[in-house]
Amino acid sequence: MSLTRRAFMKGGAMAVVGASAVPTFLTRSVLAQATTAQAQGKKLVVIFQRGAADGLNIVVPHREKTYYELRPTIAIPQNQVIDLNGFFGLHPSMQPLKPLWDQGYLAMVHACGSPDPSRSHFDAQDFMESGTPGFKATPDGWLNRALQAEDAARPGHEKSAFRAVALGTQLPRTLEGKVPAVAIGNLKDFNVGGQNPAVVPISNSFESMYDQSVNAVLHGTATETFEAVKMLKATDPDKYVPAAGARYPNGAFGNSLKQVAQLMKANLGVEAAFADIGGWDTHQNQGSVNGQLSNRLKEFSESIAAFWTDMGDDAENITLVSMSEFGRTVHQNGTGGTDHGHANVMFVLGGAVAGGKVYGKWPGMDKGQLYEERDLAITTDFRQVLGETAFKTLGARNLEIVFPGAQLQNNHFLNLLKA
Repeated sequence: MSLTRRAFMKGGAMAVVGASAVPTFLTRSVLAQATTAQAQGKKLVVIFQRGAADGLNIVVPHREKTYYELRPTIAIPQNQVIDLNGFFGLHPSMQPLKPLWDQGYLAMVHACGSPDPSRSHFDAQDFMESGTPGFKATPDGWLNRALQAEDAARPGHEKSAFRAVALGTQLPRTLEGKVPAVAIGNLKDFNVGGQNPAVVPISNSFESMYDQSVNAVLHGTATETFEAVKMLKATDPDKYVPAAGARYPNGAFGNSLKQVAQLMKANLGVEAAFADIGGWDTHQNQGSVNGQLSNRLKEFSESIAAFWTDMGDDAENITLVSMSEFGRTVHQNGTGGTDHGHANVMFVLGGAVAGGKVYGKWPGMDKGQLYEERDLAITTDFRQVLGETAFKTLGARNLEIVFPGAQLQNNHFLNLLKA
C-alpha cells in the first residue's frame, strides 16, 4: 500500500518517531516552534478508560455498609482496601499510586460523569469526547477546542507542530478539530496514523511526496513538521531509556505513556497528549481483589506511576486527568460482574493538583439515593473537572468555546488545581 498525500494529511494528523536527543541543525527550525509550551511550561495529558470502568471498586467507599450488601462476592474487603481518608480507599492493585496521593499530587472526583443518561458505549464515549452530552452533531472534540480557546486568549503566539499528540493508529474524537493534531502509531515502527485506521510505514517516497507537493497544507508549519519527522527518524527510539525508577509495564497502555514521555522530553512543544486503555467492560467475572478488573488497574496504575517518575522535575508542570464513559451498576449481577451504570470516578494528577483529597459530593448508595434505583447518582458534571484543567493548565479562558452550553464559571470550580 503506498502512502498518498491525501492519506498523509487526512484529519491534519501525522505520526512521527520519537527520541530523547535533538540534533543541533534542527534546533532553530523545530524548537523555535515550542515557544507556547516553553512559555507556559504546562502540559495536559488526557486518559480515556474505554468500556466503562467500575468506579465503586476503584475508589472504594469502604465505610458504606450498602456497598458490601449489594456486592457480596466482588466487593473489596475492608481489610484489603488501601485507605485514603477513612471513608474511601483504593483497590489494592492501585498501590503504585498511593505515594502520589500521600505526596499531595493525586486527587479523585467521585460520583462524577455525564448528565446524559445513555448506557450505550458508543454514544456515551462520543458525548464525553465531544464535550457536548446529548448532542451528536458536534464537529470537534473538547480538547481541540481547549487549544482553540488558548489561541483566542493568546493571539499570535507560535505553535509547535507537536502541540497536540495522540497515541494510537487514528486521531481520537477528543482531538478532532481546527487545531492540527499528531496521531502516533508506534515510534519504533515509524508509523503514520490518522483518522484512517490503516497504518502505513514511512518510506523513501515520503520525502519525495513532500518535495513535489503543491498543496498549500504541506507548506508553512508543515515544513517544520516534516523536519521534525526527519529529526526523530534520525535517532533510534530503541535507545530511549526511562529515568531511574520508572518501570513501565508490558502492554499497550504502558507503551503509550512511555512514548508520551519520550515526546515531551524531546522538547518538541507538546502541550496536550491523549492515550486510552480498554478492557473495562466487566459484565462477567469481574473479580474482587484479583481478577479481570484487578489486572486492568494494575496496568493502569503502574503505567501512570512510571510516567510520573520518568518525567522527573518536568512532572511538576503536567496535569493528567482520566475519564470513562460511565460507571457500573451498584448491584453485582448473576455472572459475577456489573452492568452499565451512571456515575463514576475521575483521577487528577499533577504538580498543581491540590491532592490527597477525594472531591465531589457523595450521594450515598441506599435505594432512594440511587439513580433510577440502580446506579450511583452523578453529583459532579465531568465538564467541571475537564473545564478546570483546560482553564488552569492550557490557559483556555473562554470555557464556552470548550464546553458550549455548559455554563462553566471559574468561580465555581472544585479547585482541584492551585491557582
